[in-house]
Amino acid sequence: MKQLIEFIAKKLVDHPEDVQVTVIESEDGQCYELRVHADDMGKVIGRDGRTAKAIRTILSTAANKQDLRATLQIVE
Repeated sequence: MKQLIEFIAKKLVDHPEDVQVTVIESEDGQCYELRVHADDMGKVIGRDGRTAKAIRTILSTAANKQDLRATLQIVE
């Protein structure tokens, strides 16, 4: 999952070297924190949050196939 998020984010941004994904384990499942360069924040979120929603949809679909629960937080 982590590699999937990193791959998608690096293709979207201008500063792929600044993409960081942190995994936080909890009782409810896994939470992934995505950090990108400040200039790339708009590209990852997208207009009206559409890009972020699409990334979250892909992540939840991949997690469901592995019987996991995963969420994505985009952190500044």
